[in-house]
Amino acid sequence: MQIDRLNRPRLRRKDVPEYLASKHGIDVAVSTLNKLATIGGGPAMQYAGRIPLYHRDDLDAWAEAKLSKPVSSTSERGY
Repeated sequence: MQIDRLNRPRLRRKDVPEYLASKHGIDVAVSTLNKLATIGGGPAMQYAGRIPLYHRDDLDAWAEAKLSKPVSSTSERGY
């Protein structure tokens, strides 16, 4: 029986874009995650040796922080 890689508690960086798109509707490239891992501002990660792993809870929290509150017009967006 094969385990669905997106249902694992921690995901490899290459699987993060698919997870964020399918669960949150947020498109992010692996190259963007690579850059954010270097400069900061990306989702929290842990390392297994040299492999960065992202816990799904941390990805969910990061995605929620990127989204605005619900609005009914563009004037409510407020920068």
